[in-house]
Amino acid sequence: MGRMFNTLGIVQARLGSTRLKGKVARRLGGKSLLEWVVRRVTDCQRLDAVIVATGDAPEGYALAELVPSDVPLFVGSESDVLSRFADALGRFPAKAVVRVCADNPFVDPVLIDRLVRTADLHPECDYISYCSHGGRPTILSAVGVYAEWCRADALLQAHRHAAEPADREHVTRYLYSHPELFQVRLIAAPRQLDRDDVRLTVDFEEDWEHAQAIYDALGPEELDWQRIARLLDGQPALRSRMAALNRKYAKT
Repeated sequence: MGRMFNTLGIVQARLGSTRLKGKVARRLGGKSLLEWVVRRVTDCQRLDAVIVATGDAPEGYALAELVPSDVPLFVGSESDVLSRFADALGRFPAKAVVRVCADNPFVDPVLIDRLVRTADLHPECDYISYCSHGGRPTILSAVGVYAEWCRADALLQAHRHAAEPADREHVTRYLYSHPELFQVRLIAAPRQLDRDDVRLTVDFEEDWEHAQAIYDALGPEELDWQRIARLLDGQPALRSRMAALNRKYAKT
């Protein structure tokens, strides 16, 4: 067991995506999608360490070739992702976790740091993330620039008590869906991105094409959420395609 971190960033990744196979190995600006996301997370100022957590399917071990050498790879349960995170905390003890999904190439370090600052100001909280104008946690959207913060003890409590398959697969679902058990705090998402015609996660082939178009338009150094929002504001055709995908694949 290593030293106790205050806040550990965990990038959740897998190579065997059913919708867009091998997507985290695809190249964006010369880097794999996974390396791109990891580097966005390691740019955060308020994280003490970052690891990648993947499943124990055969392709999970192949993921090691895509993870930067200075970032540890933890291999846990493939199907029980909540258990994977709990076991990762056994290897990398921390007081709190920031969870990031590896299919979000534009996850924003500034927005992640804001979560940690909010947690410092509200030590009673168990779960902190952003929410849309309707009050839903942004993890249920496909905007794809957000992360989630949770207290490690709360995550381990969820691991002990969550029984529904969906709660085992979706790491934080048990936390934000049980406000009677956990102190949940949701921050209003930036209004420029809080709209139904923004989609920045990579789940399907068309999502990948959109990510490439955004990268080509802005370049590697200009990918903060404000510049992306301004770019999309002037691209109604692109937003229309994103809106259609959001309607077709709405998360519940």
